Amino acid sequence: MGDDVPLAGLIGLLIVLLMLSAFFSGSETALMSLNRYQLRHKAREGHRGARIAERLLKRPDRLIGLILLGNNLVNFTAASLVAVIAFEIGGQPAVALGTLFLTLAVLIFSEAAPKTLAALHPERLAFPAAMVYYPLLKITYPIVWLTNAASNGVLYLLGVRQSNSDLQSLTREELRTVVHEAGARISTRYREMLLSILDLEKVTVDDVMVPHNEIVGIDLDIERQEIESIISASQHTRLPVYRDTIDQVVGILHMRRLANLAQKELTADYLLQLLDEPYFVPEGTPLSTQLVQFQRRRERTALVVDEYGDIQGIVTLEDILEEIVGEFTTDPADDEVDVIDEGSDTFLVDAAANIREINRSQDWELPIDGPKTINGLIIEKLETIPKPGTCLKINGYPIEIVETDDNRIRSVRVGQKIETSAPTPS
Repeated sequence: MGDDVPLAGLIGLLIVLLMLSAFFSGSETALMSLNRYQLRHKAREGHRGARIAERLLKRPDRLIGLILLGNNLVNFTAASLVAVIAFEIGGQPAVALGTLFLTLAVLIFSEAAPKTLAALHPERLAFPAAMVYYPLLKITYPIVWLTNAASNGVLYLLGVRQSNSDLQSLTREELRTVVHEAGARISTRYREMLLSILDLEKVTVDDVMVPHNEIVGIDLDIERQEIESIISASQHTRLPVYRDTIDQVVGILHMRRLANLAQKELTADYLLQLLDEPYFVPEGTPLSTQLVQFQRRRERTALVVDEYGDIQGIVTLEDILEEIVGEFTTDPADDEVDVIDEGSDTFLVDAAANIREINRSQDWELPIDGPKTINGLIIEKLETIPKPGTCLKINGYPIEIVETDDNRIRSVRVGQKIETSAPTPS
């Protein structure tokens, strides 16, 4: 009976060692599986375990050194203990069986099971483990430092250099993936807004500007009655003022300055005194850049010019904001119907419509990396102005020309996209 007590104690100690091995293995996986951005968020909110875990992960070589030191010490001690227990139970032949038993026990109970649990619930295990490791690292720091110095020296000889990167930064496309994967954590509306912000760099002022031929402005050379008519009919808060053509713009008129103006004072000479300097931007400017420029210059309206200085269109701060949050103006011009559903999966489309807006409203996939309008897209494809009745297919969408005039296509009929499947090998 006296011999049974030490043996039972050895078995109990072996169980404790296996549990410690499971702790080291599982906590290592949990700490390394933490989402670094969620960890930083929790740390900033004041979560104690998250703050300690973030501090430990700033030097992962020290943390891993501590975990490996503890894990190897426990496993080697357990191996020696199993040899003693097996020898006492069955002599030398039992030692080989004890080694096999320990291998299976460590593999199942101290490696596979705790690491799987840690991978599924990293925060649940990592935060308590971090509060254990932090003081333990202070106590064992000299040993861990020597171990790391030796291992880093070996890596240095092999040409591996340590980087001081903290939390790795995300590219724009990786951030898009994070927003997509957020799922129900972010509402669909907010997710679309975030993605639109990320896309501002891809979209240029050319994509959202009011084109040259649709700009509403005031010609100083026309009669006063016509100027009054344009002002009274305008739904815009700012109007470009020009002489003869929009390419000879002289300034931007803020309609608020006309609020207390007597009708008799509304002359071309007096209007010139109310104008702000026109602000010009080059075509092709990304919306992200233009948004910053509007903010820095405290401007809301810009005239888009090409390389020759000719005005191509006008872009406003509201146009850029609508790219992020969607349409929010009550401009009657926005009420014009660009797409009419004719039934039978066909749509009558105004050829002057912007392709990006059509894609967004109809959930289509017409190409947007070239011309900005349906008219321009078809002319680029055919390299001529087609006659009514001409049919073609663009990106899988069957298109029929409905109406044209001398210099442009006026309307087209678009059918549902035809998916082309790869031929099945016989």
